[in-house]
Amino acid sequence: MGAPADGPAAPERPGRWRVERDLLDRSDGTRGTFTGVVLYTPTDDDGLALREEGTMRWPAFTGPASREYVLKASPRPDALDVFFPDGRPFHRMSFTPDASQDAHWCDPDTYRVTYTCLGPGSFTYSWDVTGPRKDLLLVSRLVREEP
Repeated sequence: MGAPADGPAAPERPGRWRVERDLLDRSDGTRGTFTGVVLYTPTDDDGLALREEGTMRWPAFTGPASREYVLKASPRPDALDVFFPDGRPFHRMSFTPDASQDAHWCDPDTYRVTYTCLGPGSFTYSWDVTGPRKDLLLVSRLVREEP
């Protein structure tokens, strides 16, 4: 699998990462957090399965939360394509300045993501979600856990 630019920061190989996420619903100012781990494990087709598990804290809910995606090599050597578990395309992950932003339309809202490398084994990404149903800012910080 091709490694994104500044490869040591990106999840181009199996591993475990700590994740902290700040959640903001801009429509009413509600704030929350998510803390947990992200596991990247190899798939049979040279990709990586991503499984995120942790605890979400929101005013109306505190409890377990999880999600899954699949990362695969992109036609761009400095990027990975992210897919939903059922194979539908989601977005492109890259840390190269000219490709570090992408968008996903989830009718009727638009999800815009920006990736930033913080250094070896650390990166952030933020989702700016806007539309008639959502007005969210979700900022995630990941740090690789060494074995």
